[in-house]
Amino acid sequence: MATGPVFDIAAENSFDFLSDEYRALFESSRATPFQHPLWLDRLYRRLAPRRNAEPVIIAARRSDNGRLAMILPLVRRRYGVVKSIEFADLRVSDYAAPVCDDATFGLIVRDRTACEQIRSAMRPYDFLRMLKLRRDTLPLDRLLGIASRSSMDDSAYSVPLYGPFEKWRADKMDPSYRKALDTKARRIGRKGVLQFEVSGDPESITATFQRMREFHLPRFQGRYRKDDLMQSPVYFDFYLDLAIAGAGAGLCRTYTLSLDGRPIAGLWGLTHRGRFLTILQGFDLKGYKNYSIGALKFEAVARDCIERGDTVLDFTIGDEPYKRSFGAQPTVMWMASGSRGSLGALVGFVTRQMPWTVEMAKRIASRKAFT
Repeated sequence: MATGPVFDIAAENSFDFLSDEYRALFESSRATPFQHPLWLDRLYRRLAPRRNAEPVIIAARRSDNGRLAMILPLVRRRYGVVKSIEFADLRVSDYAAPVCDDATFGLIVRDRTACEQIRSAMRPYDFLRMLKLRRDTLPLDRLLGIASRSSMDDSAYSVPLYGPFEKWRADKMDPSYRKALDTKARRIGRKGVLQFEVSGDPESITATFQRMREFHLPRFQGRYRKDDLMQSPVYFDFYLDLAIAGAGAGLCRTYTLSLDGRPIAGLWGLTHRGRFLTILQGFDLKGYKNYSIGALKFEAVARDCIERGDTVLDFTIGDEPYKRSFGAQPTVMWMASGSRGSLGALVGFVTRQMPWTVEMAKRIASRKAFT
């Protein structure tokens, strides 16, 4: 007896990420908080239109009942004459992942017709580039027929959490570093009342974000200013809106370190299945340069996460030395790329032979973020 297709594939570029069907899919998947319903809703509705990114949302549904089986959240962007398909990142997401459970993903990958339909639904494009793939992510390169896979320059860092906090601190932090932080905590404690808390209401979250934005200014000067997304109204509004909406949804936490009621450091991150991911931070370097308030803030975050029962503190992507001071270990991040047509093949060749051209293209494309 002949059988029909198992999956129906289509581009659903107006997909509702706040729908019940997507929430159910996300909760049963191995996706990251960067594919959370609230995150992708805000990214596609508010950030993508202001970054000239066209939604390319590929949906796989069960042919027999129309039930949602997988979502690939992608965007199409233009770099001059080159049309590129990328993951829905737009400089704000640290981990890319298809939204699907393991068993279903395996069925789709083995379904040659479904894979061809997925690749067809992404057209038109010249170049296909998927960045920020964790090693435990479902193999997008197999799904998309990408032959080129390589490690990224930056790693992600994380550390397991367990209680009590003092034992974790003794296990993960060097004795001399612990002693130095204890000294700094006593010194700054003599200057006033030090308070660390989670900001939950819109007013306090907004106040902390505005202060973090100010704290960034001395660190991002001259040509480095364009690297600070907090100074861009487009990105600042995106982050702040998510922080406020995500606080009520259980997705976000905004931490504030205050001295006599005045914020001197802040940190915003995402929480997902016992994992807290740090996204944005800022501290008053000018006023408290010799007090290590950035490190004291991370130590307080670790304590709070342990008390909440979190099991992982994820510092996300970036090779900053301070992460190892808290016992964080690196995880290699991967990227996969492919091309279609002669123009795409040329772009692929150039980026492989002269990888600096990729960074140049990113810088050119990001200029409009600050207008």
